[in-house]
Amino acid sequence: MAPTIIQLAETSSTNSAAIELLSKGRPAEGSIIVTDHQTDGRGIDTNKWESEKGKNLTFSLILYPAFTADQQFILNKAVSLGIFDFLVAELPGHKVSIKWPNDIYIGDKKACGILIQNSVIGNRLDYVVVGIGLNVNQTVFFSNAPNPVSLKKISGKDYNLQEILKQVLQCIFKRYKQVKPDTFHTIENDYQFALYRRMEWYEYLVKGVEVSARITGTNAYGQLLLETRNDQILICDLKEVKFILE
Repeated sequence: MAPTIIQLAETSSTNSAAIELLSKGRPAEGSIIVTDHQTDGRGIDTNKWESEKGKNLTFSLILYPAFTADQQFILNKAVSLGIFDFLVAELPGHKVSIKWPNDIYIGDKKACGILIQNSVIGNRLDYVVVGIGLNVNQTVFFSNAPNPVSLKKISGKDYNLQEILKQVLQCIFKRYKQVKPDTFHTIENDYQFALYRRMEWYEYLVKGVEVSARITGTNAYGQLLLETRNDQILICDLKEVKFILE
């Protein structure tokens, strides 16, 4: 897939720019909106994404996956794994993982956030916009986010953003090609293996109650599965569980 890259000097949100583009037509699958400065970057719910101008990768990817709306979490897994694959190759010797559902962690610090928005017609996905913020060259963070980190803070190196974008896209498109029934199992297995804190005992807030549990994986609907110390299995939606981070 040879992506069409639309470069914006500044925009409020690359996801918003991509959705506006889709309202006017049908850009080629794999089209990318990338910006040097995102003034109102968003995360899940009301969370904001901090990104210093010209220092990081902030971009959105337009896709038209051919499956039903109830299968949409497989795409979340594929994109998360694409970035996971890139970071594992780029930072050998460092622990890279996916904090459910789709934050990418290096050790216990967040390097990348993903925001997926879609349009559904009937029971099928019409389009999907994947927004990605990857911390690359930023070394000082001013927001109240508890644990941001960047590639440069870990390696000490300056990175060429265009080259990093090319490499990240290659990894994402490689995983996207696995989004089909005969290779779903590959994505599923790799995602479970990559989960942050998988099979390790930690404290979580589940519906406001602190619980000692370990992550055993996710189910087909993308819900997080927690096993408590008394062998109870908790099935958690996004707003029902909170990681307690040190």
